[in-house]
Amino acid sequence: MNWRSKHIWIELLRESRKTSNFFWSFILFLGSLGFLVVGTSSYLGKNILSVFPSEQILFFPQGLIMSFYGIAGLFMSSYLWSTILWNVGSGYDQFDRKERIVCIFRWGFPGINRRIFLRFHMKDIQSIRIQYKEGIYPRRVLYMEIRGQGAIPLTRTDDNFLTQGKIEQKAAELAYFLCVPIEVF
Repeated sequence: MNWRSKHIWIELLRESRKTSNFFWSFILFLGSLGFLVVGTSSYLGKNILSVFPSEQILFFPQGLIMSFYGIAGLFMSSYLWSTILWNVGSGYDQFDRKERIVCIFRWGFPGINRRIFLRFHMKDIQSIRIQYKEGIYPRRVLYMEIRGQGAIPLTRTDDNFLTQGKIEQKAAELAYFLCVPIEVF
């Protein structure tokens, strides 16, 4: 969701609370729970659930490995659910031409640096940079080059849904709004 007027541009980001993250964390939870049930059933020598037959699986080594995969999957699933719960990576980008200030806010993991807030003057913005990396896993990332601070990413580095035309259009609109040049790498 974006909001834009003559002097202010606000772009809201919802990073970890995407439908795909809910889907994958749920699938990972169910799969790892299935592995753990089969491993436990093979240890006990009887079926805990009739859906997961385990009479033909010996505990050592198959049941032990399945239990390990189940526990590891539950840890990974809890990590994904935690990022969704804490809404890690979400925030906003605010560009204010009237005050000549740019604010970038992101939520991080709980702790001292949970709130990431960057604020700087527009005169310190050198350019808007687009970085392309083609191949098996293509990347298209939009950066803002800041004098003295380096490049700050404005889009996710793993956001493959941004086509080349969309990211170029977004970069052109932002560069025009901020009155800075565009660089392509």
